[in-house]
Amino acid sequence: MNVRHILLIVLLFSGCELKEPPLGEGSIVKEPDTPTIKPLNSIPSSDAVVAVENVRLIDGTGSEPVLNATVIIEKGIIKEIGQSGSVSIPGDAEVISGDGLSLLPGFIDAHFHLNNDRLPNLVLTRGTTSLRDPGAWIESYQGVMESNDPAPRLFLTGPHLDMPPPAYPRNSYMVRDIIEARDAVNKFADQGASAIKIYIRLPVAIIKAVCLTAHQRGIPVVAHLEITGAMEAIEAGVDGIEHITSFGSDLLPTREAEQYSQSVIADNSARREGRYQVWNAIDLTNERADSLIRFLKQKGTVVSPTLGAFEYQFGEGKTDTLKVNAFRNMVDFTGMVHHAGIPVVVGSHSWVPYQREVGWAFQREMELLAASGLSNMEIIQSATIENARFLRIQERVGTIEVGKQADLLLLQGDPIQDLSAIYNVEKVMLNGVWVD
Repeated sequence: MNVRHILLIVLLFSGCELKEPPLGEGSIVKEPDTPTIKPLNSIPSSDAVVAVENVRLIDGTGSEPVLNATVIIEKGIIKEIGQSGSVSIPGDAEVISGDGLSLLPGFIDAHFHLNNDRLPNLVLTRGTTSLRDPGAWIESYQGVMESNDPAPRLFLTGPHLDMPPPAYPRNSYMVRDIIEARDAVNKFADQGASAIKIYIRLPVAIIKAVCLTAHQRGIPVVAHLEITGAMEAIEAGVDGIEHITSFGSDLLPTREAEQYSQSVIADNSARREGRYQVWNAIDLTNERADSLIRFLKQKGTVVSPTLGAFEYQFGEGKTDTLKVNAFRNMVDFTGMVHHAGIPVVVGSHSWVPYQREVGWAFQREMELLAASGLSNMEIIQSATIENARFLRIQERVGTIEVGKQADLLLLQGDPIQDLSAIYNVEKVMLNGVWVD
């Protein structure tokens, strides 16, 4: 059995395939005429019964927190929820006192990048129980899958689809026409991709072919854009936009947008400084911004802003007023998108300049959504149920409800009253098992 066959087995049990068996299933797999094989890094479960009592329950639905709640977990599934005293705790249960604690659904990261094999374990211990990596070879997670360290549920996409010259050759798969685009989608769908990501150089005709093929396979398409406009890409079938900066061309007058696109066509690196110049020049009070927001609302497009990746604040060695103003416009436009009722989700980008330390990028993104005007409850929903919907796993995770998988997070304090409580991680449960 070769590496690809092993990976296919792994993906079935680690959450990368949308048509997978129930989350957390870890039974033996046997293919015809092959030896029995135990899947690598299958999500462990347990027959144990766990009761979390007298806890502040923030269930991810947007409902008001329930004080003094008790939640019963059995075999990795949430079995009962109610007020403490009204729920009968089984005699053989492991009982966890929730005094002073808040119980939330595990965080779901819509935009994670792997820079070392230990990072998934680290972010799991800090509350991220599921993640999507939009744009990396599935094989690059081999080390994570083979490790004995627990990792979040992995929803992988394969490399992003781009045209020559690729911006990131190591994580790109080149397509040069519609036929190659269709073949690429089917190739990675066959391997277990949970979505397809398109990158900056694909023209509209190829984007449309990618979307048609992906949707036939039952998987969504997300896009990082710099050259093609977001409205054109969404009209072609794109389901989600990665990075708030992907909207820059739609918010500029046509001539300025074309000049920016041509600069990126000529040199991939032109976008690094160019995107700040674009966002410094944007006027969010004009009709272009209103028209774009109406369009996103009509199409039901999901937006993953990844503000942390572009954050620039005055401080030591940071004196560029243009970048400060540009980032402020990114934050303000994210707020406009949210307040229009467009789904905004949390994507960490894994490493960002203003996180407290490595592993806290997800929490920093939540703080930046607060700066965009989202309430603390709305931010928690973006980090849980909205991301579950985006990954199409909302029937299984994303809220604390009877029958769902027990991916849970215990925090010291009340994040509804003080968002900084998201850093006070006490315990993390994945599939009914406390993470060590």
